[in-house]
Amino acid sequence: MAAPAGHLRPGRYLAFFALILVALYALVFFTGSGKPTPKLGIDLQGGTRVTLTARNPDGGDPPRESLEQARSIIERRVNGIGVSGTEVVLDGSNVVITVPGEQGDQAKALGKTAKLGFRKVVTSQPVTPVPQPSAPPASGTPSSASPTTSGAPGASAPPSSPANGGGGAVGAPRQQPDENADEKTKREIEEARNLRQNPDLLSTDQAKQAAAAEKAFAALNCDPKVSDPLVGNDLTDKPLVACGDKNTMKYLLEPEFLPGTQISDASSAYDTQNSQWVVNLNFKSEGSQIWGDFTSKNTQKQAAFVLDTQVVSAPTIQSAILGGQTQITGRFSQTEAKDLADVLKYGSLPLSFESSDATTVSATLGLASLQAGLIAGGIGLLAVFIYCMFYYRLLGLLTILSLGLSFAIVYGVLVLLGRWIGYTLDLAGVAGLIIAIGITADSFVIYFERLKDEIREGRTFRSAVPRGWSRAQRTILAADAVSFLAAAVLYLLAVGDVKGFAFTLGMSTVLDLVVVYLVTHPLVAMVSRSKSKFLSNPKNLGLGAVQQLGSERKAARPATGRPNVKEA
Repeated sequence: MAAPAGHLRPGRYLAFFALILVALYALVFFTGSGKPTPKLGIDLQGGTRVTLTARNPDGGDPPRESLEQARSIIERRVNGIGVSGTEVVLDGSNVVITVPGEQGDQAKALGKTAKLGFRKVVTSQPVTPVPQPSAPPASGTPSSASPTTSGAPGASAPPSSPANGGGGAVGAPRQQPDENADEKTKREIEEARNLRQNPDLLSTDQAKQAAAAEKAFAALNCDPKVSDPLVGNDLTDKPLVACGDKNTMKYLLEPEFLPGTQISDASSAYDTQNSQWVVNLNFKSEGSQIWGDFTSKNTQKQAAFVLDTQVVSAPTIQSAILGGQTQITGRFSQTEAKDLADVLKYGSLPLSFESSDATTVSATLGLASLQAGLIAGGIGLLAVFIYCMFYYRLLGLLTILSLGLSFAIVYGVLVLLGRWIGYTLDLAGVAGLIIAIGITADSFVIYFERLKDEIREGRTFRSAVPRGWSRAQRTILAADAVSFLAAAVLYLLAVGDVKGFAFTLGMSTVLDLVVVYLVTHPLVAMVSRSKSKFLSNPKNLGLGAVQQLGSERKAARPATGRPNVKEA
């Protein structure tokens, strides 16, 4: 049997809820640097849509499995660098990244392969610097300001940097020649391509392979217009010719002896000793062993750090580097060091991508849809208010108050989630919030109808409240549990906008229980114990008809405890 109404202390429940609300909005207004508003998705605030086109080494269609793997890695990169509200989907052989707000530059850098490998330097040679068009370095790549690479104490390196237009991979896809180039440049480009496609480079005969590689090395002049500088898709088991140090050095490299996939972690840090930003690498156990063995056997020789077929650095190994740690150092900016560390940390892509399209998405259509959705939600909410006031009278006022407090707590949580985990509210999320209004109102209806059932049995409003709540809360919990379970399953299985719908629906369902337990039930209990004639009048509570019916049923019952004796 439920506890009588007098055992419930409504003031404590309401005070606890007020404390939650005050703490919530203290976090909203006094923490974080953003505005006290939820973050909006691309359909509500606009943004950038970037299309990355995959390139396969053999020129054919990329395997579906590789595309799925690339999409998954890019999605992990998105989560890792904090680009919120981004959607990554496959469209044929393209990966489409949609980024809300002003984060388009970050999206363009997400498709970089960041394929790091370690190769032994066979020979290196300076070349005449080639004038290059000035352009700011892309986000996520090292700057052109002479970065160097070191392994650990005992390894030293001359300043070097990734080549802006360095040597491409053996067997890499071809670029189309510039139609405006003069005949000599076109001829040089064609000769370079023919050299790259020399079958001897791919020969299993190591002697032929080495000879072809030396010929390619001799012909390489690190001219971006001639050397066919394509990123990625280098054949790791074949020699590689590549450029470095701002196209002033060229290298002939042996096949890769250590892949970048052996990196277990990468992070950026500021080296106070040398006043520069660095990228620290930690190897997995196998990679640590390989790196230690290589540096032990190749002291006083060069090892090239090759990032996307460009030599980032070629340090001379002074002594064995053990322990599985090494460091890429140089005059990186803080952003460049962090971006490079992130893409190395979250993995190399199985395919090479080029940004084929980047467009700005307008929020006009989304805002129009939002306006229509809010109008529809407002009309629905008004209809709920009118129904509650007509059918439940003062109890309807409690429903309206509870819905208002429910909206207040949901709004505050959305603002904080946007700051803490980057959650963005889109049209699908708005739809989830509107449906949640119905779930919250349904909880009130269940409670109030249970009260009516108790009063029909002849109980007073005061005694009906604890008994009605005891039975109604089981139904409310069961209904909300089913709604939350459905939202959770939908969130786990769905992608894109549907996730936002499921998230807001599940969150609102949980917060509905908070409001019902800490606000609605205590307020009804306070009304039932009130000594005010206005509040205690069943007609003002929408309970007049059921209380009259309860009184009639109670009067019709036979009196208990008295024998029914007829007079003689």
